[in-house]
Amino acid sequence: MSALLDKMTNEALSLPINDRAKLAHELIVSLDDQVDSDVNIAWEKEINRRVKEIKDRTAKGRPAEQVLSEIKAKYQ
Repeated sequence: MSALLDKMTNEALSLPINDRAKLAHELIVSLDDQVDSDVNIAWEKEINRRVKEIKDRTAKGRPAEQVLSEIKAKYQ
């Protein structure tokens, strides 16, 4: 690491946890220089579809305990 990077790293690590999290987020976002607008549009449509299903009471939900149990079983 360069001296400047060492200094910046040490200063960043001395920040409160919330500030470190915000800094980490900003750095990660800065690495993604191209936003795929098609993906954003597709997610927006999917979110709107799901919200509509919930409001219309046509959404099929499952208890959180069941979902979490399945996830645990899958990754243990």
